[in-house]
Amino acid sequence: MRLSTIRTVLWTVVAVVALSATGLYAYSAFNRPQAVAAVGAGDYQLTTTDGTPFTRASFEGHPSLLFFGFTHCPEVCPTTLAEMTAWYEALGDEAGDLKAYFITVDPERDTAPIVADYVSWTGHVTGVTGSVEEIEKAASAWAVYHQKVPLEGDDYTMDHTASVFLLNREGEFEGTIAYREEMSTAVGKIRKLLAQG
Repeated sequence: MRLSTIRTVLWTVVAVVALSATGLYAYSAFNRPQAVAAVGAGDYQLTTTDGTPFTRASFEGHPSLLFFGFTHCPEVCPTTLAEMTAWYEALGDEAGDLKAYFITVDPERDTAPIVADYVSWTGHVTGVTGSVEEIEKAASAWAVYHQKVPLEGDDYTMDHTASVFLLNREGEFEGTIAYREEMSTAVGKIRKLLAQG
């Protein structure tokens, strides 16, 4: 094969690879914001433990931490509430108008008074509950896994997503803090959220 032919073939391959990479980047850049914006999107009508209506719009105007759990949770939920409290303590005045919410995934047992008592010791977390139907809508909007797991007798527990969602001042999803994530990493993520203004 002549040298000029080889060069032509090589440049053609380079051009195809470059165009493919550009197309892939453009596709990713175009679609990622849409995917992120879709997290949390949806209509639901819940209620905070003090009777205030709670909807998707309740996240607007301030940065937020959002966690889905239940009051009969043996480990994940109390641990996460303790971690959230520790984050606030680490941030101090930096926390500003940061708000935190606990939405139950067990509305059959978690009435407003029960949830209110459950989160009361934190000093920062607002409890949220609602009907089974509306809780399902909220969980679906945030792509939160939750499943009733039968125990002995008529008792049951709940499997559920254990991450804490980070929301910006527009109420938009910004990321998550994993269950038992390193304290410094978690606080760093919140500081980054707060720095958005």
